[in-house]
Amino acid sequence: MIVDYHLHLRPDGERLDDGAYAPEHLAAYVEAARGRGVAEIAITEHVYRFRQAAGVSDHVYWRDHTLDDMTLYCDRLAAARDSGQPILVGLELDWLGAERADGIRALATGYAWDVVLGSVHWSGPLAFDHPDYPIWDAYTVDEVWRLYVDAVCAAAEAGIYDVMAHPDLAKVFGQRPSAALGEMLAGELAHCFRSAGVCAEVSSAGLRKAAGEIYPSDAWLSKLYAAGVPITLASDAHLPGDVGLGLDRCLGAAAAAGYTSLARFRGREWEGVPLG
Repeated sequence: MIVDYHLHLRPDGERLDDGAYAPEHLAAYVEAARGRGVAEIAITEHVYRFRQAAGVSDHVYWRDHTLDDMTLYCDRLAAARDSGQPILVGLELDWLGAERADGIRALATGYAWDVVLGSVHWSGPLAFDHPDYPIWDAYTVDEVWRLYVDAVCAAAEAGIYDVMAHPDLAKVFGQRPSAALGEMLAGELAHCFRSAGVCAEVSSAGLRKAAGEIYPSDAWLSKLYAAGVPITLASDAHLPGDVGLGLDRCLGAAAAAGYTSLARFRGREWEGVPLG
């Protein structure tokens, strides 16, 4: 089975208008998925889009984007799912540090999600993957990677998330840790995910970025497999045409690492299904 469990209804910066939930728009995602052999998709919109998340962060980027309604989003997607479409109701929920954990947890538990993705984009006011708030100007590359993996592990250990999205996202602009540090961080991440009981996302999104490879790298994926961490698959598409794009590369990498199954979700519970 092939799934795509990380999708967005609109490009970043665009509102979730009525057209985002229109039957023909959702059908376009489903049809694009089928065309690439994907049996099930999860819409996992960015949490910062929703006004219910406005109080979780005081960052200017957050304040400028929390405009849409989370209840409407959940209801529309649940209606599509319950009508028989292979669509799950999901959320990409940023980890913003332990001091924000209560607000983040409330968003994860206050709605009937099928799957909740944990993602790390921010370290205080700075971003790992947003060029307007670059953390790379404030720290060395190895320091950034240390900060990033520490944050991802803290997120996994918080007991909030089902799947950790794009596990080595910090390479998005092409910066990679030194070989020794990278080896150590990969092992730490794999052990943390296993202990926390979370799945890892294998995402094709890095192929469309300067990183030029899937998230996580082959070496990190092998560490995850050795630790017994389950996986999901993702394209991180923001348009129907990108749904399932590059998942063949993800499947190949997962199989090469040793995986023969992936996690399929419903109501935040998962079962293993044969890979591809």
